[in-house]
Amino acid sequence: MRNRKSNIILIVCFFSLLWLDSVNAADVAKIGIVDIQRIMNTSTQGKSAQAQIKELSDKMTQALKQKGAEIEELRKQLERESMVMGKEKRGEKEREFRIKLNDLKSLEKRYRGELQVLEKKLSKELRKEVFALVGEIGKKEGYLLIINNFNVMYAPGSIDISDELIKQLNARHAKKSGN
Repeated sequence: MRNRKSNIILIVCFFSLLWLDSVNAADVAKIGIVDIQRIMNTSTQGKSAQAQIKELSDKMTQALKQKGAEIEELRKQLERESMVMGKEKRGEKEREFRIKLNDLKSLEKRYRGELQVLEKKLSKELRKEVFALVGEIGKKEGYLLIINNFNVMYAPGSIDISDELIKQLNARHAKKSGN
């Protein structure tokens, strides 16, 4: 009797395992990959951010070149007139030159910082929107996992959803710009 109960329990467990395995087999994990760098480079919003950064960078570069030219002119003037100037006047001009040179270096450092702040701000805004959109796509289309391709060694192209993400991101950006 005891042996019979053991056999029945064993058979029930075996069929239960078979049933659970078939249930799990039907539930295939859907995984997606996103190329954030490609999105940053090819989406309308990413291109707009790059254009803003380039425009500001060009303005800053032009201002630095102008200041540099002024300093170079002052240096040449100092070289030309140093022999005929008095010691006091020469010291004053050299001091003025050093101050302007230090001001240029400070301005260049400040401009670099401003560019970095703008780049981080625009990148953060785009990433925030991308992450929100990835969440929406993941829920809507039943993805178990959507990851950045940065650390992925191999993945078939069929699970890359970057193009779909770019299309939807561009559509949202166009809608925002249109309103």
